[in-house]
Parts: sequence; structure tokens; C-alpha cells
Amino acid sequence: MEYTKLDNKILSLLHKGTVIPAHPLALNSDRQLDELRQRLLTRYYLASGAGGVAVGVHTTQFEIRRPEYNLFEPVLRMASQEVAKHHNRDKIIKVAGITGSTENAIKEAELAARYGYHLGLISMGGLPTLSEEELIERSKAVAAKIPLFGFYLQPAAGGRLLSYEFWKAFVEIPNVYAIKIAAFNRYQTIDVVRAVCNSSRRDEIALYTGNDDNIIGDLLTPYRFNIDGKKVEKRFIGGLLGHWAVWTSKAVELLKDIKEQFESGNVQYDKLLRRNIAVTDMNAVIFDAKNSFHGCIPGIHEVLRRQGLLEGTWCLNPDEKMSPGQNEEIDRIYRDYPKLTDDDFVRHFLEKEFQRQHA
Repeated sequence: MEYTKLDNKILSLLHKGTVIPAHPLALNSDRQLDELRQRLLTRYYLASGAGGVAVGVHTTQFEIRRPEYNLFEPVLRMASQEVAKHHNRDKIIKVAGITGSTENAIKEAELAARYGYHLGLISMGGLPTLSEEELIERSKAVAAKIPLFGFYLQPAAGGRLLSYEFWKAFVEIPNVYAIKIAAFNRYQTIDVVRAVCNSSRRDEIALYTGNDDNIIGDLLTPYRFNIDGKKVEKRFIGGLLGHWAVWTSKAVELLKDIKEQFESGNVQYDKLLRRNIAVTDMNAVIFDAKNSFHGCIPGIHEVLRRQGLLEGTWCLNPDEKMSPGQNEEIDRIYRDYPKLTDDDFVRHFLEKEFQRQHA
């Protein structure tokens, strides 16, 4: 089977590690696509210094693929167009969410490749009748259309549990270049990293945290295993996160700070681990963890609404809304962690956008 290899420049950027926000969907009060704000969000992420965007993923709402909405193509197209306008466009990693049956996943991969997306974030969720062996064959078929970014999504958000043996087979697919681990579970996280470390392709695969409940912990942790009598170690080098869809400029500062501390050999673990607890507390509120993540996407929207980036918190599914008390909890985290928010940055960004549009 022939594979379209990942561009070397993008591969290098991917392995250096970067911030990749999971892109939300901007809707108006009629639950129709708000194109101006959809594009504005992409520009905000790029202005924040993010090294990529992930579009058509869980945070973008899986419902965009339903025939009555038919929004998968527009959101991919708009984000790609905004990246193309950016002065740093050659250094922005474009990731497209890939879902559904093998036939559907291939169609989505072909569309993403047509719009210049570098990698497909392939979800294994929503396919309960497929065995792990069949999921591997599906992944190989999609990998023939676009380089793959593996994706371990927790069951609470629509994913499924996958064995160590599954990941051991998955990482041997030649066109897999990265894996986002969003298991929200240390046991399952270790399964994936151990599979990568046991692979002949261990040095070709970049690990990105999707564990929004343990972002800094993942970025600080050396995952080390005994492989055939030798110590093999992998680290998470960046993140592809729904949490990083908000306060993105602070996420960029955080990853830069961690990298610089590692390079200097003077890592302030206590300070960073304290910040990890603060970030996790903030994430628990935004993602509505205490209500099984029911208000996850509306919680992201509410922060963006408060900043002026979105008009409201509407989702395609009218039943998907913030939980009782979630708004008050967002008030709390704003009071408790003001230095971890980027409202000032967003205000200046929006002022520049207004000036640009009225120049």
C-alpha cells in the first residue's frame, strides 16, 4: 500500500511540540453557522501563537456531519483559508477530525487532503460493532489517503476503550506520525505510550496530550519502560486539547516555559505541579466534569462568549447546554486564577481586528 508521506517541514514542527487548539463551532441564535466568528476564532488561535488547529473534532461537535447540518466541509474550508492568509502559514499544522465507517472516514480524509490538511485525527468512537482488528484495517485504509494522528478518546466523550494490543498494532502503520491521548486515565495512557516505546517506529511518533485533566503532569512526565533489556523513554511534547480552545495565548506561554525549563536543566517542578492543579480545577469547571462532561462544549463557548469571540453558547444539539451552577463556577475560576486567563490579550486582538476591518 502506498502512503502520502507527511511534509518534512510539518513533521519537524510536529516533533518539536506545539499548541494545537481543538476548534469550536461558532453558531448564531438560530443555530446556524456564524461564518465571521468561525473565521475570527481561527485568527485568534493563530494570533495567540498556536502551532496548529484541529478542526472537525469533538470540540467542533460531531453533529456537523449530519445531513441536516452539512457543516463538515465549510468548517474545514474556512480554517484552511484563514491559515493560508497568515504570515506564518508554512509553520501551522492543520489537523482534520476523521470519523465514521471506513467508507465515510476515507471520504473525510480525501476532503481534508484536498483542503491541504496535513494530518487526520482518526477517531475510533461510534463504531461498537467493529472489532479492534477491523479498526486497524480501517486505519490503514484512511492512512492511504492522509497521514494519521492517532486518537484515544475517553468513552464519556464518545470514544471506546482500546487494548494495549490495539495500540501496538496501530503504531506499526507506516503513516502514523502522532497520537493524541485523551483517555483521562493514567492506566490507559500508559498502555498507549508503552505500545509506542515497544514499536520499531517509536522515534517517528510524536505524543500529544489530550488529557485535559492532567495537562502539565503529562508534559512533565518521562514515560520510561524496559524494552529488551534497554531503557526506552518517551515524553509528551505538546497538546491537542479542547481546554486550549480557551485562554490559548496562556497555553502557548505555558508550553514555551516548560520547554525552556527543560532546556536549561532547571525545571521548577513544585511550581509547575501547583499550576497543574489550578489548570485542572479550571478544566473541571469548563468541561463540567461533575456532570459527566455534559456541559463541556457549552462551557468552552461560555468563556469565548465572555471574551467577545462568540455571540452565545449554542450547540447544534439544543439539549447540549451548560449545567446548573456551571456559570457560577466559571465566575469562581476567574476570581481564583486571573493570571491563567487571557482576556486582556483577546481584548487587544479584537481591537486590532476592528481596526483592520474598518481601515
